[in-house]
Amino acid sequence: MTNALPVTLGDVREAAARLKGVAHRTPVLRSRTLDALVGAEVFLKCENFQRIGAFKFRGAYNAISRLSPAQLAKGIAAYYSGNHAQAVALAARELGSTAVILMPEDTPKSKMEATAGYGAEIVTYDRYNGDRVAIGEALAADRGLALIPPYEHPHVIAGQGTAALELIEEVGELDALLAPIGGGGLMAGSATAAKGLRPAMRVIGVEPEAGDDTKRSLSAGERVSIPVPRTIADGQAANIPGELTFSINKRLVDEIVLVSDDEIREAMRLAFERLKIVIEPSGATPLAALLVGRLERVPPRIGLIISGGNIDARRFAELCAGTPVT
Repeated sequence: MTNALPVTLGDVREAAARLKGVAHRTPVLRSRTLDALVGAEVFLKCENFQRIGAFKFRGAYNAISRLSPAQLAKGIAAYYSGNHAQAVALAARELGSTAVILMPEDTPKSKMEATAGYGAEIVTYDRYNGDRVAIGEALAADRGLALIPPYEHPHVIAGQGTAALELIEEVGELDALLAPIGGGGLMAGSATAAKGLRPAMRVIGVEPEAGDDTKRSLSAGERVSIPVPRTIADGQAANIPGELTFSINKRLVDEIVLVSDDEIREAMRLAFERLKIVIEPSGATPLAALLVGRLERVPPRIGLIISGGNIDARRFAELCAGTPVT
């Protein structure tokens, strides 16, 4: 038996060195208006300005860059609703490989088109009736591809943690760090970096109300499965935490808070109107949690990971207006 975590601060730092000059060092945004609304100093790590428009490029590139030349020659497989798909497609292209991506048939059109635009072959499935892991594993096995999962991989987790590492290196001491949590890779990497650098920092995950699988799992002390959530935060539509990610998050995450789809919409609207940035629903959940007072005690200095901005103009406008999206 060992108490060692499967991903360490050293792993995150090694990933940062591998990503240097490849991934963008994304900006940290400040806003006096936001500070006044929240009653604290807020630092937004804007991964909506990352390559492919989301943090996922970090983990995908870190994992794929470690494959052997023989594996790269055979190609890469992945499954996800969008951002991981784009990240794997771009990373594979950058490293001279090819990608086949399994995507839900109801994936937003903009994400599917962007994935194909990076040169990937797309295979679709029904997310409400199909098991993406089983389908993805079968696809990879049939074609002899290296499967890069969206979060259940130590090199993916370490890569995702580099966003929090950069944030803390740039702004210094933080009292709390908030990040979205779906399958748990971004949170596991962020928590590893945050607790490794500042053990006293509070690490808080944010989930949509309909997708509270991690909150339920932490309360139960084991992974809990829920029906596939129907939420505008499609990047957080996981029905069970990852086994590897949960093993980290149950030890390092201090709290999970929930936000409604309407609260997510309001955060997207405020970010656009007052902060002048476009963020997708999943990326808006930490901001939503702050704006509606989900934290029992607001600490003086708070970091937020804005995880992505991949949303087309029509869907963004309809979500912010509160009208149905078809």
